Amino acid sequence: MARKALVTGSAGFIGYHLSQRLLADGWQVVGLDGMSAYYDVTLKQRRHAMLLQSPGFRGIEGLLEAPGLVAGIIGDLQPDLVVHLAAQAGVRYSIDAPRSYVESNLIGTFEVLEAVRARSVAHLMMASTSSAYGANTEMPYAEHHRADHQMSFYAATKKATEAMAHSYAHLYAMPVTLFRFFTVYGPWGRPDMALFKFVKAMLEGAPIDIYNHGDMRRDFTYIDDLVEGIVRLIDAVPAIGGAGASPVAPWRVVNIGNGAPVGLMDFVLAIEAALGIEARKRFLPMQPGDVPATWADAALLETLVGALPKTDLRQGVGRFVDWYRDYYRV
Repeated sequence: MARKALVTGSAGFIGYHLSQRLLADGWQVVGLDGMSAYYDVTLKQRRHAMLLQSPGFRGIEGLLEAPGLVAGIIGDLQPDLVVHLAAQAGVRYSIDAPRSYVESNLIGTFEVLEAVRARSVAHLMMASTSSAYGANTEMPYAEHHRADHQMSFYAATKKATEAMAHSYAHLYAMPVTLFRFFTVYGPWGRPDMALFKFVKAMLEGAPIDIYNHGDMRRDFTYIDDLVEGIVRLIDAVPAIGGAGASPVAPWRVVNIGNGAPVGLMDFVLAIEAALGIEARKRFLPMQPGDVPATWADAALLETLVGALPKTDLRQGVGRFVDWYRDYYRV
């Protein structure tokens, strides 16, 4: 009998790719997505439409924070796995619209935790972010490092969901794995991310904004590599005191990143090579809430599930450019 999963945020970038992989692996998947207008809803609708081509997928449109919605879905589905990816994302948007982060990230996650508690799901997996490391300058970032000084309200809400999940894991013996994702990119990516914005601007002949005058580094992680990490962790259910786990709860945080930070200007060079276009660059100071560098220590992940594939940056950027040209007929 096929295993069953609920994926929240299934019309999002990562949720779509993960759902597609679970379906390919023989899972039955129910996807929940609020189809918020934070970015082009058409892109989300197209992702869901492709998932709906599989008989193993059922899509539900609704807001995560709606009281009882997630509980009703889990009660009907009786899933083996819940992967909670739905969230209000974006560092800069959290400066302008902080309430949406409270509703989606805090209240929405509370609804998921309550629903999972009531139904004793075998494994709850939740998305956090590398932004949780905040002002920490000790690199590479490791899960045991202190992460107390978040630089954006977005990061603060995601760090709060880690703490919320720990309390539920402790009180109700709920196994929970949280992922701290590092700069995920690839086909069907989000329009608010640098790769999407740069490619769009360059094809339109517009300048690209280079923050901190180019002195930035990111641990770019290709979407397929990230999904492989999530899938391998499904059966690596945390136990109290296990590798990387809390001493008082079946709960752990795991970095999923490439483990090799790339300079922003090298990233731009990869895009220029893929497009055959030299970018017009507008150098600007650091944006509020941003950090100059990210770098994942992936030792815990490798201990749990082995070494992940690491897609070469130029190859990954090339695949995104191919998708972008095809999707937008450029």
